[in-house]
Amino acid sequence: MTKKAYFASPLFSEMELMYNDYLVKKIKDLYPDLELYVPQEQMEINDKNAYADSIMIAKLDTDQLLSSQFMIAVLDGVSIDVGVATEIGVAYQAGIPIIGLYTDSRQQGATNKEKLDAIQTIAESQFSYVNLYTVGIVKSNGRIVDSIEELLKEMNSYC
Repeated sequence: MTKKAYFASPLFSEMELMYNDYLVKKIKDLYPDLELYVPQEQMEINDKNAYADSIMIAKLDTDQLLSSQFMIAVLDGVSIDVGVATEIGVAYQAGIPIIGLYTDSRQQGATNKEKLDAIQTIAESQFSYVNLYTVGIVKSNGRIVDSIEELLKEMNSYC
């Protein structure tokens, strides 16, 4: 049986689109038999020169998510993309396992005393912040990894 996965990631800037293309290519190269649904590739709802209303977008993406065996969710950004967070909630409620990818380099140095001391000063945290509710949802039904290599390795469990 062919496995199917849903790829959730921000997709509105050139930078996000290019990163998604890069990551999706790596996934498809390593897992060529995986059916990977990538919302940005769905021009009937994501061609921003055309028109798709909110119900069309929600229905197509949700139907694809609910027919997937697992989800890959890119958590990077200033905050978790609101669409990605919504898709995480749908996957969680449906019992679909989630692999979160969080590569923010500010996670490094967790034992550095100067960085730890800086937390005591207002607005001087050297660490990234990610919404703990959304993180808890992902961890309750999956795992968060901190590199593309770890993501690809974790996907072995589902492919």
